[in-house]
Amino acid sequence: MGLKEELGLKIPFTVPAHEALLSIFFTGSLIKKKAREFFSAYGVTDVQFNLMMLLMYHSGDDGGLTQADLSRMMLVNRANITSLVDRMEKASLVVRTAVPGDRRYNSVRLTAHGKKVLLDVEEEYAHEVAKIMGALDDSEVRDLIGDLERIRTSLKGR
Repeated sequence: MGLKEELGLKIPFTVPAHEALLSIFFTGSLIKKKAREFFSAYGVTDVQFNLMMLLMYHSGDDGGLTQADLSRMMLVNRANITSLVDRMEKASLVVRTAVPGDRRYNSVRLTAHGKKVLLDVEEEYAHEVAKIMGALDDSEVRDLIGDLERIRTSLKGR
């Protein structure tokens, strides 16, 4: 079933690029909805999971990242990171400490509870990703990654 039929549109797409762009948007919306459903069962959001993954696998020697680093890595502004870390700290998923020698920065680290939540979610998450992306073979996945990178590059150049 094509996008036109899926959305119940009566007017045909006359520009394939328009249909492709809407298809990317619609697919992203469906993925976001599925992510919300999946992560809610674990009491976290997709954004919280992403932050925990960054802390687990991209942190420094002290096991933490600054809020500025997280902001850059997650492509959001610092105010958003601050409120996200606030909520995660209240849920005992992360702890924030001052960076020695520079009181302007905080280091954010996973708590023991945060690590447990991440490990509980991570394996099942990998299965969900495999199920979703199982519609494509490895070559198609690599092509999709390349295609989407070119689209993002085009958008950044504007």
